[in-house]
Amino acid sequence: MTISPSTELDPGVSRQSLSHAEYLALKRFPALDGLRAVAALMVVVFHNQGPDCLQGWIGVQIFFVISGFLITTLMLREEDRAGQISFKKFYARRIFRILPVYFVLLGVTLVAQFFHGDLTKNPPGSELPLYLFFFNEFGHGGAYGQSWSLGIEQKFYLFWPLLAFSAVLVQRKAKFGGRIGVTLVLMAILLAIVPLSMGGDPRGWSVHYFSILVGCLVAILMHNPRTYALFRPLTRPWVACTAAAAFLVIHATVQFWAAFIEKYQLAGEVPGFIAVPPPYVVLVGFLLLPALLANAFPQRLLSTRPFVFLGERSYSIYLVQLIAHGAVAGIYLLFGASLIKTPVPWVPVTLMSILMAHLCYRWVEKPMINVGKRFIGRRMA
Repeated sequence: MTISPSTELDPGVSRQSLSHAEYLALKRFPALDGLRAVAALMVVVFHNQGPDCLQGWIGVQIFFVISGFLITTLMLREEDRAGQISFKKFYARRIFRILPVYFVLLGVTLVAQFFHGDLTKNPPGSELPLYLFFFNEFGHGGAYGQSWSLGIEQKFYLFWPLLAFSAVLVQRKAKFGGRIGVTLVLMAILLAIVPLSMGGDPRGWSVHYFSILVGCLVAILMHNPRTYALFRPLTRPWVACTAAAAFLVIHATVQFWAAFIEKYQLAGEVPGFIAVPPPYVVLVGFLLLPALLANAFPQRLLSTRPFVFLGERSYSIYLVQLIAHGAVAGIYLLFGASLIKTPVPWVPVTLMSILMAHLCYRWVEKPMINVGKRFIGRRMA
C-alpha cells in the first residue's frame, strides 16, 4: 500500500531528507533534465577540441544511466497505478519520441553526403541498413557516427520491458526479488563478455548495456520502501551537496585512472577507458542520482530554466552535433577562414548545435510527441 505523502518521517531521520512517500509523489525530476543537458554538451564540446578532462564517453554513459533509471521508474509507477504495464503504450511513446528526429537528421546527413559525392563510399550511406535498423554500434562512424548510442538504447527499449515486466515471476510478491535477480545476472553476463564484444573495436558494446542496467537497478531499489532506506541519507541537503562535490572530484580524475589502468595493464586485454565505466556509472547511479533528488543546491542548480531548456533538447543536441559542425565549417569557409584553426572551435559548434536542436525540438520532436499522445489516446479509448 502506498504511504500518504503527509505521513510522518521515520524517527531518527532528519526531516530534511526525502521520505519514500515524498519520492513517489515526485511527478518529474527536473534536475535530471539538467544532468542530460550537461552530458550532451560534454559530448559536443569534447568532439570539437574541447578540454580533455570532459571526455565525451562520460557524457554518453551518464545518458545511459539516466535512461535506465527513468524508463524503469515510469514503468514501476504505471504498474502500481494500473496493476500492469501497457506495452503498446510504452512502445508507441518510444516510437514517437525517438524515431522522427532520428530519421529526419539521418535524411539530412544522407542528402549532404549525396551532394559531397560520397554517399556510397562512407557511412552512414555505405552502411545504411545498420542505421535503418539501429545496429549503429557495429558501423564505422562517419557523418552520423554519434548515433551509435541509439543502437544500444533502442535494443534496451525493446527487450528490457519484456524481461523485467512480463517474463519475471508472475506473483506480485516475487516481482521485486525477480527483477533484482534478472538485473544482476544480466550485469554480470555483460561484464563477462566485454573482452569478447570488443572485437576489432575497443569500444565493447556490452559495457554500455551494463551502464543502462545500473540505472534500472537504482530505480528498482528506490521504488521499494525497504531498499529506499539505503538512498535516503543522500537526500539530506548537506549530504547531497557533499556527494555532488565528491562526484566532481572523482570525475576530474577519471582520465588519470583510465591511463593508469592501460599503462599497467590492470584489466588484462580490456583498455583502461573500457575498464573505467563500470565503477564510474555505479557512482553516477548510486551516488549522484539520489543526491540530485534532494532539495539542495545541486538539484536547484540543475533545475533552473536554462538547464531544463537544454535538457529537453539534449537528444537533438547530441544527434545534430556533426551537422552543426559542418554548417559552422561552411560559414567559416565563406569568410576565408578555417574552423579547425580557431582557438576554441567548440564554442560556435556548440551554439549552432543548440540552435539546430531547438528547431528540431519545436518542429519535429514536440509535434510528434503530441501526435503520439493523441494516437495512444485514441487506441486506448
